[in-house]
Amino acid sequence: MFTTRPELIGTFGVVTTTHWLGSAVGMSILEKGGNAFDAAVATGFALQVVEPHLNGPGGDMPVIFQPAGAQAPEVLCGQGPIPAAASLQKFAELELDLIPGSGLLCAVVPGAFDAWMLLLRDHGTMTLSEVLGPAISYARDGYPVVPRITATIDTVRKLFETEWKTSADIYLPGGRPPAPGTIFRNPAMARTYEKIVRESEGIKGNREKQIEHARNIWYRGWVAEKIDKFCRTQEVMDVSGRRHKGLLTGEDMDSWEATYDTPLTYNYGDYTVCKCGPWSQGPVLLQQLAILDGMGVGSMDPTGPDFVHAAVEAAKLAFADREAYYGDPDFIDIPMDKLLSSAYNAERRALITQQASSKLIPGKIDGYLGSIDKAIDDRSGLTAAASMGVGEPTVAKTGVSTGDTVHLDIIDRFGNMVSCTPSGGWLQSSPIIPELGFCLGNRGQMFWLDEKSPSALVPGKRPRTTLSPSLALKDGKPYMVFGTPGGDQQDQWSTLMFLHHADHGMNLQEAIDCPAFHTDHFPSSFWPRSYLPKKVVLEGRFPVSTVTELKRRGHDIDVSEPWSEGRLTGASRDGAILKAAANARGMQGYAAGR
Repeated sequence: MFTTRPELIGTFGVVTTTHWLGSAVGMSILEKGGNAFDAAVATGFALQVVEPHLNGPGGDMPVIFQPAGAQAPEVLCGQGPIPAAASLQKFAELELDLIPGSGLLCAVVPGAFDAWMLLLRDHGTMTLSEVLGPAISYARDGYPVVPRITATIDTVRKLFETEWKTSADIYLPGGRPPAPGTIFRNPAMARTYEKIVRESEGIKGNREKQIEHARNIWYRGWVAEKIDKFCRTQEVMDVSGRRHKGLLTGEDMDSWEATYDTPLTYNYGDYTVCKCGPWSQGPVLLQQLAILDGMGVGSMDPTGPDFVHAAVEAAKLAFADREAYYGDPDFIDIPMDKLLSSAYNAERRALITQQASSKLIPGKIDGYLGSIDKAIDDRSGLTAAASMGVGEPTVAKTGVSTGDTVHLDIIDRFGNMVSCTPSGGWLQSSPIIPELGFCLGNRGQMFWLDEKSPSALVPGKRPRTTLSPSLALKDGKPYMVFGTPGGDQQDQWSTLMFLHHADHGMNLQEAIDCPAFHTDHFPSSFWPRSYLPKKVVLEGRFPVSTVTELKRRGHDIDVSEPWSEGRLTGASRDGAILKAAANARGMQGYAAGR
């Protein structure tokens, strides 16, 4: 099969991310003697700087990883909860039926920093200054602007000029977005991280105590104080077309910390695939595999109608269960054993016919089925623009601009492997806090304002995140880490990559480059929660015969650009041999290794 670049092979270490600078940073840490966790932390902070339209310090993240010699993989949850002041009653008083997708009302506790610090403290070897050094350098001295940064800023330019003026101060230098290829700086963010490093490494104590001091600065010290003050004093325009103050407080930040979790798993052939729990959408990948298991997808042409139809119909069923059952397990009981069982998924598989399903059909589990009525009542068939009533003018006025995500996968020579999908805190999510140089995230928009939903808003609850890194064992041994940005599409594209590798025999680069697709046949996790029944988006590289047959089966087909679906990366370990690959789409992602 034609590939855009070779699958990299080495023995020392591999790093693959959604931006070449992130991959370079990660590889430089390995070369300096750091392990995969040191490299992941340094890479994650660097990506906050060089991809500010896709993630930031005010965002969140999950990590799935396996230390060398450990008995099993682990998950680290860096998804912060909704503030204590956020409630169904509060939003009813504000006369809102959806949580706005931008501004301050959707801000949750920024979880990424604490998760990075715990990963560094418990599994890394390097100091704060060593892992934060590259990010500080890029923020202080500058980095080259990629075209999507310019395009994103241009989309919200009018909002920045008229409402979010602290954002304009950074992202509209000279009154215009920075041009692609020019060098851009964020000195305020550099000063924030420099001060954290200086104060933390200035105390007496070892590396672990210095990391703990940094955590305290962020969640109980001057960083938390500035976030608290900004949310209390600033009225910010959001997608509702009105200005609102934030609900996030210093008390919310003080009462939270990142936590370790046990991954959910599904055995598929020789593989055991591991995902984050139902506080994420991760289990939908496992459910798709459980539904497809035994359907013979390995014998299907990966660009043929049978494979596309099977994968799409399985995704529809799995995502329907996401809407009906998933949420924060600290607040609701979720029947994951049932949802991943062979018997249950045999029943789900039996619903797949030769025709495209037109309805959202969750499985029925006695005593558990939540409400998805509000998710689909009056949004069926609406695009995001139609739901808003107008298109681009609303974007300019209120900041509606689809955010995205970054991703990294790293394996070192010792056998440590880590996969992480940081996101949130996009430059377009809320105004810059001027003293800090970054903005808050908007993950709160994923809650439903419907008490019957498993994703209903409850004070202190984690939103059900779309962020979804993956790890797979092969023959019981740690084998592969992979993932992609893409919101609701993450666990569709990752499923395709895994199937192409495990069933179709493709190497990592072939699996990434293979023509991809996704369906929008379920409510979006993002404001305004659009729902497009039977919609399937195919890359333009699919054969005409495939498109024709899928239409005959009843799918609503949208043929997109030839290289437009996914931003996957992946790395694997087979004995001493390490391999890595990255997505060519968008001309940013690269793997590095030797």
